[in-house]
Amino acid sequence: MNWKKVASKAALAAGTAVLSASLYAADTIKVGVLHSLSGTMAISETTLKDTVLMMVEEQNKKGGVMGKQLEAVVVDPASNWPLFAEKARELLTQDKVDVIFGCWTSVSRKSVLPVIEELNGLLFYPVQYEGEESSKNVFYTGAAPNQQAIPAVDYLMEDFGVKRWVLAGTDYVYPRTTNKILEAYLKSKGVADEDIMINYTPFGHSDWQSIVADIKKFGSEGKQTAVVSTINGDANVPFYKELGNQGISAEDIPVVAFSVGEEELSGIDTAPLVGHLAAWNYFQSVENDANTAFIKQWKAFIGDDKRVTNDPMEATYIGFNMWVKAVEKAGTTDVDAVEDAMIGMTTPNLTGGVATMGKNHHLSKPVLIGEIQEDGQFLVVSETEDLVPGDAWSDFLPGSKDIIADWTKPVECGNYNTVTKTCSGQNY
Repeated sequence: MNWKKVASKAALAAGTAVLSASLYAADTIKVGVLHSLSGTMAISETTLKDTVLMMVEEQNKKGGVMGKQLEAVVVDPASNWPLFAEKARELLTQDKVDVIFGCWTSVSRKSVLPVIEELNGLLFYPVQYEGEESSKNVFYTGAAPNQQAIPAVDYLMEDFGVKRWVLAGTDYVYPRTTNKILEAYLKSKGVADEDIMINYTPFGHSDWQSIVADIKKFGSEGKQTAVVSTINGDANVPFYKELGNQGISAEDIPVVAFSVGEEELSGIDTAPLVGHLAAWNYFQSVENDANTAFIKQWKAFIGDDKRVTNDPMEATYIGFNMWVKAVEKAGTTDVDAVEDAMIGMTTPNLTGGVATMGKNHHLSKPVLIGEIQEDGQFLVVSETEDLVPGDAWSDFLPGSKDIIADWTKPVECGNYNTVTKTCSGQNY
């Protein structure tokens, strides 16, 4: 037997297999999915993982993108903020993904940001956040504070006559920065220091008895009081249960939440919560053909007619569809080319309008205030007449009011000072 020939055939076969695998890999476009599937944030993030998978499946049925099928690469950063950075690096360097849809909390996004910028990756971030950031490598499809927090406070002032404010949040960057903006905004409206109560609790906090008692006492001093909640993740379940336990109704002390949607309410007895509020840019209860079709598609994909949709799902839907259009416009998945193509990109939202990507990598959005119903859905009680462009930098913080983000020439900067005409610090 000629062993050299056998070895040569084996080597040829192995080489052919490697070549085939390489050609297959080159023939797909990889989509990274970076959402917690375990830990305290899984209650919210698992749904977004499934949303991306649904969008990938649907796009592949349409023929993929540029004639190539999409391949989802799912990782679990497990509600562990440093692990988000590790998994992002893994997606970009090992899995060679072309885009990442992911993160929920701002601390996870902040963890990922240096990695994305170092490796020139592309992240679509689908959740409301505190602003004060604009990265060339990130498209923010969730709400900035001027598209959620500020309109919610205005609504409570005008429709409820609220004079005292409880700013209750989970202890990390999004609630702290948002509340810093809200505190400045309230004071600009003449609200006194003694009429603002601020409280922070850890992720996963479960013992709300004393805190809710403090809120109840704060609201019993003769002025209409409201809670502005930036409590995140599974801590919302015991928080709302304790409100019910202590008999706090929406008529007494309304709560407006920025991180509680249909998904979070699906695990709670909502009867005691009827009338409490949430501010988002989308609710499942919005009636139009596009939303009806999306809900139907979601229930069929997930195989559960009781599953609900929510705002970050719509933000994922918008971001995914914009990315597909941008890739097709650019004719490539090259990050720089796709980023350029994204500016000014439009796609239908699910509330009956059209989303447009701004020069600052933020979307235009409607702002909706919803009232919790017994079935866990929201009745829309207020909506902005026009779409609100996202503002990356707050007009109410001294260090930010003169700053804009503009990723088009000649500015090409995430923190451009309109007074000094300079781009300060890093470009985010």
